[in-house]
Amino acid sequence: MNLYLRYFDREILVNNVDEAIDFLASIDEIGMDPMLEKDIRDYVASDMIYPKRYKIRPRVYFIIIKTEAATMQDFKDKKAVHVDGSAGKPVSSAVMRLNEEREGWYEGSIDFKRVLMVPGTGKFQYRDTHFVARCKAISGLDCYNRIVDHLSQRVDSRSQFPSAKGKNFKFQYLGRFK
Repeated sequence: MNLYLRYFDREILVNNVDEAIDFLASIDEIGMDPMLEKDIRDYVASDMIYPKRYKIRPRVYFIIIKTEAATMQDFKDKKAVHVDGSAGKPVSSAVMRLNEEREGWYEGSIDFKRVLMVPGTGKFQYRDTHFVARCKAISGLDCYNRIVDHLSQRVDSRSQFPSAKGKNFKFQYLGRFK
């Protein structure tokens, strides 16, 4: 496991935590101290694969990313894919899965903000609404677009739909259609 570190335009890909700490210690603004060093060592030793962001001062951070990339160019080209330890297969990102073309039946669920009129007052309010549909589509994104098109014809135009890439849209491939 390698580590990618970036602070503004300074970046590096290192093989171990000691090299990472040396890099950060060479930057005066960061102010490496024993607590920060311990926290970085704990993060690197943990199973967490998400990037870690450290605050230097308001709106100024440095970032550490665990990666399988062997070189900086591999990291930039996003060739290193995290591996799921239980199954041993690559974990595909949500965007890649969303755009993967598999023609067939999909079940999509979307949580969106629907505009409804309050009967007693005549005023309008946003109400969280859950909607599930099965449809024929060629990808997860196509499923999302079909659901949003269907809903936008049937709800108030001020209703707000989430991004297909967000946590408020989920889909499942059910199988090929005949």
